[in-house]
Amino acid sequence: MTPLVLLDLDGTLIDSSEGILGSLRAGFTAAGLRVPPPDVLRTFIGPPIHDSMRRAGVPEPLVETVVTGYRTEFAARGMYEAALYDGVREALGGLRSAGLRLAVATAKPEVFAVPICAHLGLTPLLEGIVGAPLEEGTTKGDIIRRAAADHPGAALMVGDREHDVEGAIENGLASIGVRWGFAGPGELEAAGATRIVESPGALVATVLELLGPVEPERPTA
Repeated sequence: MTPLVLLDLDGTLIDSSEGILGSLRAGFTAAGLRVPPPDVLRTFIGPPIHDSMRRAGVPEPLVETVVTGYRTEFAARGMYEAALYDGVREALGGLRSAGLRLAVATAKPEVFAVPICAHLGLTPLLEGIVGAPLEEGTTKGDIIRRAAADHPGAALMVGDREHDVEGAIENGLASIGVRWGFAGPGELEAAGATRIVESPGALVATVLELLGPVEPERPTA
């Protein structure tokens, strides 16, 4: 079976910081809380949002209020305030040309991830888009596991944060950490990324180095 490469969305394929940060500010304001400084807000990009709220010290009774305010603003405006990183479309095309299958595995709720991928023209390049449910409790490892079950042949996870790497390890997959996203200094190394790349232009060669030659699928009779 042709190998499948799983790809994170925020911080890996798209720079979604403008829409996410603006929506977070709206959520904190709606709950009557002081808006955290930008460096704290940026840590919300990537991990499950409820986990980020608690790490930022949001009082438990207000977590859902902030999340609801965030999602209301994000659905109205923020989800479309995103752009592909330079070189990402070319990298995905190169992976496809090498014979690889691609799917998104993101902690972003699937109800947002699917229209965002369509809006940015990613959907035709992907075999599937697997995201989180709106309810809390789903880890990146859970999402990777479901993506691998829905799309057999998963061999590798590409992402920008530690939870991408940890989820890959949990599922027995190799991982590539990308430097252009939202990881802090040393985060990807500490998590145990198999490889780390500095730019989208280096992604194709690194994927092929890890997976080896891709055998074309033979048509069945």
